[in-house]
Amino acid sequence: MYYPAYRPRRMRETETLRRMVRETRLSVDNLIYPLFVVHGKKVKKEIPSMPANYHMSVDILVEEASQVAELGIPAIMLFGIPRKKDEVGSEAYLDKGIVQQAVRAIKKQLPGLAVITDVCLCEYTEHGHCGVITDGRIDNDATLPLLAQTALSHAEAGADMVAPSDMMDGRVAVIRDKLDRDGYTHIPIMSYAAKYASSFYGPFRQAALSTPAFGDRRSHQMDPANALEAIREVGMDVDEGADVVMVKPALSYLDIIHRIRQEYDLPVAAYSVSGEYSMIKAAAAAGWIDGEKVMLEVMLSIKRAGADIILTYFAKDIAKLLGK
Repeated sequence: MYYPAYRPRRMRETETLRRMVRETRLSVDNLIYPLFVVHGKKVKKEIPSMPANYHMSVDILVEEASQVAELGIPAIMLFGIPRKKDEVGSEAYLDKGIVQQAVRAIKKQLPGLAVITDVCLCEYTEHGHCGVITDGRIDNDATLPLLAQTALSHAEAGADMVAPSDMMDGRVAVIRDKLDRDGYTHIPIMSYAAKYASSFYGPFRQAALSTPAFGDRRSHQMDPANALEAIREVGMDVDEGADVVMVKPALSYLDIIHRIRQEYDLPVAAYSVSGEYSMIKAAAAAGWIDGEKVMLEVMLSIKRAGADIILTYFAKDIAKLLGK
C-alpha cells in the first residue's frame, strides 16, 4: 500500500505540535470592545437582544473600562445615547454631550486605555438616519460639517481616535481637514470604509435606539452583492487620509476583508457586529453549539482573512480565555 512521503497528520498529533505550527494567532492586542453610554448615574441596564452588554452611565462605564484595561484589551469604542434627539443630531457635537463626558471621565482615570469614538448622527437624530434630511433625502454635503464638528468635539474631549461610520461621501477628507486645522493632526481616523447595508445590525439598532423612522440606509451603505465597490470605497478613504480602514460586518464579508488586506498596506479592522454576537449567544443558550469554541473559531476566521483589528462584543470573553 502506498503512503505519501508527506503526512499532514504528523504535525496534528499533539496539542504541542499543533501550537508550534499554528498559522493564525489571535491576541488580546487585536481587540476593541464596543460600549454604550447613557445619561444618569448608577445606570447599568442589560440590552435584551445583546446578553451581557449594557447601557451604562458614565460612572459605571468607568468601572467597566477599568475591567477592560485589567484584561489587557487595548481599546474601547464608545457609542452614545443622547437625552433628546432633533433633526440635525445636535447632541452629537455638544461639548457636554454624553460621549464627550464619557471620554473625559475615562481618560482621567485610565489614560493608557485607548478611547475610540463612533462619529455618526443616527443615534442623535429624530429620524434615525445618519445625516441631515432635505426634501426626504439624506443630504450628503450638508451632513459633512456636522460630522467634522462631532469628530473635533471628541478629539477636544480627549479621544485617541475617531471612527466615522456614516458612509457619507467625502467625510474622511472633511474630518481630517477639520482636525488638522484645529491642532489635532495627531488624532488618527479609523474609517468604516466598506460598511454594508446588512441585516446583522438589528440588535445594535435596538441598543443604540437608532432604527430609522422611515425608509432604510441602502442609499449610503453598500449593497451586500458588491465587492469591487468595496475596493473603490476603501481607496477613496485612503486617499482622503484614513489611518485604519474597516469592513463591517465581518463574518459574511471575509472575502472583502481578504481583498482589502491584499490591496492596501494600512491596518485593516473588521467589526464583528451585534447580529453575529447575538446569534452565537442565542444558539449557545439553547444548547445547540459550544459558545466558547464557536466564538473563537469565528474570531480566528476574521483574523485569518486578514484583519489586524477586531471590534467585538466578545472582547472580554476572549481576553479571559486567552489569559488562562
